[in-house]
Amino acid sequence: MSDYLKEYWNLRLAEVKNILEANNFEVHLADNKIEAKDIVLNTIIPTAKPKSISWGGSVTVTDSGLYHALKDNESFEILDTYDKNASPTEKVERRRQALLVDLFITGTNAVTDNGKLVNLDMVGNRVAAMTFGPKHVVILAGRNKLVAEVDDALVRIKNYAAPANTMRLKKKNPCLKSGYCEECQSTQRICNIWTIHDKSFPKGRIKIVLINEDLGL
Repeated sequence: MSDYLKEYWNLRLAEVKNILEANNFEVHLADNKIEAKDIVLNTIIPTAKPKSISWGGSVTVTDSGLYHALKDNESFEILDTYDKNASPTEKVERRRQALLVDLFITGTNAVTDNGKLVNLDMVGNRVAAMTFGPKHVVILAGRNKLVAEVDDALVRIKNYAAPANTMRLKKKNPCLKSGYCEECQSTQRICNIWTIHDKSFPKGRIKIVLINEDLGL
């Protein structure tokens, strides 16, 4: 990345960090996904001291290498909601149990310039855990998730993140072919549950790692 672009994003991310911290989020800055993974492993986890860990669906988490670094770690009780070998029933049960872990790791669909997190879920386990349950929540967010305000977040999610995730998950929704939200009534619709986090409560419960790379959807 060009030096001037790196400096631009450093300034943007540092400003958003300050705003998020004013909204009671704990925030860390990372130059790239490898540094983001190291921050979680070597700073956040040792401080939080979790006994149990789980995840919500996130391309950023897997691309960072964090999932693979933790999934077989015998130092923790791991509830692996990503396990492809688990039956559908078992997957649902793991998602339910993941609402009570000490540390829940996921991504976010959008971060606004005034320090809000905006998300849209299919099942709801990801946003439910972000809202209440796990003692600590870690959110990895690439710089591409930054938007000006909530309205921009809604547009980004409905007309980019949701169609792209539909394609990734091979859901038979209209946006699979059109590339934008058609407010469908599909039985496989992934746009079901909205959340907007104005602040973290309690203070510091939600820990965000802002990454100076484009990551995830």
